[in-house]
Amino acid sequence: MKNNNHLKIIKEIEKIRSKNNVNWMNILRLAFKLDPKNTSKLMKRINYDDNKISKLLNKLSD
Repeated sequence: MKNNNHLKIIKEIEKIRSKNNVNWMNILRLAFKLDPKNTSKLMKRINYDDNKISKLLNKLSD
């Protein structure tokens, strides 16, 4: 019973994330159109921090 409920919640999260990912991609397109230089700098910083998070997650999965 609990398992089914968890799966329903996960499916709902998946739907919401899917829509939100489209919104993020639209913001990214707009940012690159309006200010590609600064958007690129910002994306590099975001990517740098994402890589740090990934390394920490790898430590948790060891």
